[in-house]
Amino acid sequence: MSWAVEEWKEGLSPRVLQKIHELESQVDKLKKERQQRQYQFESLEAALQKQKQKVENEKSESAILKRENQSLMELCDSLEKAKQKISHDLQVKESQVNIQSGQLNSSKKDIERLEQELKR
Repeated sequence: MSWAVEEWKEGLSPRVLQKIHELESQVDKLKKERQQRQYQFESLEAALQKQKQKVENEKSESAILKRENQSLMELCDSLEKAKQKISHDLQVKESQVNIQSGQLNSSKKDIERLEQELKR
């Protein structure tokens, strides 16, 4: 088959044949270079797609974390309000206990006084 490809070169001068050979070598070299660049391009394209997927995954994870963070902040606010309410309720009850304790002490003194009067 190569003899058919080479047939058109018959009768050409050695100088022209040399130039054709140089051009064919240059074409082969350029084909190999193009294949290498195509491979590099495909590799870079694959790496780019991988990075894009990674970025998308990170964006998705970031959105999930932001929602979770917002939810936790709302929960903290809710717990803080509940703590403040409980603290207030405790202060009110302590105040009531102090009042009742004072009333109890006053009643005890009244009872002691009345008992002393009874003994007389």
